[in-house]
Amino acid sequence: MTLLTLAFEDDLCTFLTPAQRHGTFELNVDGSPSIKDVVESVGVPHTEPDTILVNQVSVPYSYLVRDGDQIQVYSVRSGTSPLLGLENPLHHLQPPNPTDATFILDVHLGRLAAYLRMLGFDTLYQNYCDDDVLAHISSNERRILLTRDVGLLKRSIVIYGYFVRQTIPIDQLEEVIYRYDLSSKLEPFKRCIRCNGLLELVPKAAIAGEVPENIATAYETFQRCRSCRQIYWKGTHFQRMQSLTERLLARSRVPAP
Repeated sequence: MTLLTLAFEDDLCTFLTPAQRHGTFELNVDGSPSIKDVVESVGVPHTEPDTILVNQVSVPYSYLVRDGDQIQVYSVRSGTSPLLGLENPLHHLQPPNPTDATFILDVHLGRLAAYLRMLGFDTLYQNYCDDDVLAHISSNERRILLTRDVGLLKRSIVIYGYFVRQTIPIDQLEEVIYRYDLSSKLEPFKRCIRCNGLLELVPKAAIAGEVPENIATAYETFQRCRSCRQIYWKGTHFQRMQSLTERLLARSRVPAP
């Protein structure tokens, strides 16, 4: 047996058992598995840690553990401040955030999908989709897989993935915007919340008879989805999303447009 001592940053303790969440804990493993296998064996998917120190040395996921190893695991959120002073180069385990953030969400995150689309992000979502399909689309199209299913994130083909901690959709949105530094990339009312298609302005005369008469009278500006033909106007949802956008921009100290 190989005896290891592990410690996880607070943000990663979400995945551990209650007994493992406070300080360090010991773990016996068979042989010399990779550090990636060790981390996932205690419940932490490989998409979450960004830096792992073994005996104060930064290692890649391919490192094979040895008896007596002291292991510290840090997430992307921790940044590099806890790692200052290390003499060896840092092995970052997660790829840089995609330049153009696109997403695919599991079946439990429908409201979050709608919010992301409202803010202009290319977001795939269906109310039923097999986990294999989600993982392969994420891998093949380099989409960030957002989920609350830890097992889905442990699939080896998933490169970009994130376990959404919050349970309330509006809080989930803020969490994702913060995690991927997206505040400067918001483009509200660019996409259809129903199908993810792009919206385009249409003359008021072009939608005559397609919206209720009171709506046609009250509003002058309309948009139509190029894909599903859904029509949008600046109703109460517009004011809500404007307020949300301003809040997200203020949080990240990005000047509002």
